[in-house]
Amino acid sequence: MRKSVLLFIAVFFCLMYARAQQVTAPATANKPDNLQLTFPSQPGWNLVKEGQTLQFDVKALGGTGTRVVYALTQGKIEEMSFDTLGHFAWTPSYDFVDRLAKDKTVQLLFEARNEKEERVKQVIDLKVEHVNRPPGIGELKPFYVQYDVNNTYTIESSAIKDPDNDPVIFVPISNNMPEGAKLSEQGEFTWKPSNTQFNRLRTNPITLEFYVEDQPSKARTKGQFRMEVTQQDLPPSILVIPSQKRFRFKEDATLNVKLQLNDPNGEADIATFSFRSESPLVPASALVKNSPSQYEFIWRPGYDFVKDPLDSISFSLTFFAIDKSNKQQERTITFSILNAVNEAESDMKLYQEYRSSLVRTWDLIEQLKVAENDLKRKYNKARKGKKARSLTSATLGAGTGISPLVIEVPNTTEKITTIGGTLVMTIGTLEATEVIGRSTKDLVERLNYIMEKRNELQTKGDIFARKYGLRSSRRRPEFINDRDELVALLSLRGLVALELDSSWQNKNKPTNDNLARTFKDFNPEN
Repeated sequence: MRKSVLLFIAVFFCLMYARAQQVTAPATANKPDNLQLTFPSQPGWNLVKEGQTLQFDVKALGGTGTRVVYALTQGKIEEMSFDTLGHFAWTPSYDFVDRLAKDKTVQLLFEARNEKEERVKQVIDLKVEHVNRPPGIGELKPFYVQYDVNNTYTIESSAIKDPDNDPVIFVPISNNMPEGAKLSEQGEFTWKPSNTQFNRLRTNPITLEFYVEDQPSKARTKGQFRMEVTQQDLPPSILVIPSQKRFRFKEDATLNVKLQLNDPNGEADIATFSFRSESPLVPASALVKNSPSQYEFIWRPGYDFVKDPLDSISFSLTFFAIDKSNKQQERTITFSILNAVNEAESDMKLYQEYRSSLVRTWDLIEQLKVAENDLKRKYNKARKGKKARSLTSATLGAGTGISPLVIEVPNTTEKITTIGGTLVMTIGTLEATEVIGRSTKDLVERLNYIMEKRNELQTKGDIFARKYGLRSSRRRPEFINDRDELVALLSLRGLVALELDSSWQNKNKPTNDNLARTFKDFNPEN
C-alpha cells in the first residue's frame, strides 16, 4: 500500500513538471534570438487622414541586451515626433496630399539598438489620405440698390478661397432670395426691386445668404452680404482681403493684401486712397493701384528689417479713403515682422565651405600626382644607372726595349727579324650600386608615402563630396566637423623629406568640371 502511494505521488509530480514545461516552452520559443522590431497588428494602423493624429508605439523583441533605444533615421518630416522610447506621433497638415492625388505614401526607416550594440532596422509605409475642406468666405462689400434700375452685384472672387484650390460655384438659398432676384453659379446677383420692395428695403436692409460649394466634393460654406438703399452721399468703404486686423510674418516673406473700395455714388466719387505707417521703412510704392476701386498692398521686408537683438517689430498701418465731399473711412491693420535667418545666404556660405574644401583637396592631389610622376622617373633612372656606371680604364706600361733583331737559323741560310719589349695593360671597374647622392630606398619610401596620401585624400574627398552634395545635408551640424577632418588631412607629414614646392602653381583651373572629374559625386550649384 505504501509503495502504491509513493508511486502515485511520483507520477503526479512528473505530470505537473511536464505541464509546466509545456506552459513555459512557447514563451521561450516565441522570443526571437535576434533583435526584431514590432509594430501594431490591427488592420489600417498605418493609415491616417490629413488633420488627424496618428500615434503608435514601436517595440523591440529579442537580442541579448536589456536597454533599447529607438530612432527614426530616415524619412522624418518636421511635424513628426518620435522619441527614444518608441512613441510615434504625427498630424499631417491639410496640404500634405494634393487634391488630385487623393493619397500619398511616406516611407520611414525605424531603428533600434541596445547596449550590446545589436541593431535592427525596418522600413514602414504610412499612407496619408486627402481630406477635402469647405471653401472660406471673407468679408463682402455691401450692395447699394437703386430704384427702377436693374442692379447687378458681383461677389468678389478674391474674397472666396478654397484651401484645397478646388473650383467653386455659388448656390442661392431660395427662401432668402427677394422676388425677382437671381444668383448665378459665377456669383453674379441681379435684382430690379419694385416700388414696394424698394420702400421696404429703405427701412429694413436685407442680409442675403447664399452657399459657396466646391467641386466635385460638394462641400458648402454659407456666406452673406448686406443690401441697402443707396443714399445721396455716403462715405466710401474699404474692404480688406483677407479680412483680419493683424498679420504676422517673417522677414523676406512677401505680404499681399487686397483692398477693395466701394462708394455708393460710384467709383468716380473716390478722390484719394492711401495709407499712413508708424514705420518709416514701409515704402509708399507698396500700394499698387489696379483700378480706381481696387488696390493691392505688396511688401517684402528684407532680412535687415529687424535689427539684432530684437526678435520682432510691430507697427500699425492705417489705410484711408476720401471722397470728393471729404467724407472718409479708415481701416487700421497691425503688422508684426519676425526676425528670420537668411537661408539663401547661409546656404551659399555652406556651399562655399563645401566647394573650397574640395578645391584644396583637389589641388593637393594634383600636386602629389606631379611629385609621384617625378619620383617614378628618378627611380627608373636609378635602376638603369647601375648598369651604365661600370668604368673601364686601360693604360700602356712603359716599353723596356723595343728594337729590331735579326736571328740566324742554324744549318740554314734563313734569317728572322723580330721586335723586342714589354707591354702592360690594367683594367679597373667602378661599381655604382646607387644613384650618386641619393638612395633608391629613400626614393621608394617617398613614392609609397605620396601614393598612400593621394589615395587617402581621394577616398576622403569622394565621401565628403557624396555626403554633402545636397543643400539640406550641409545644414546638419556634423558638416563643420567633417569639413575640419578633411582639411586636417591636407597637412602632410614630412614635408621637407617630400620636397614639395611651396610655390607650386596648378596649371589646371579649379572649375566645376575638373572637380567633378576627380570627385564623381561633386554637386555644383549654379
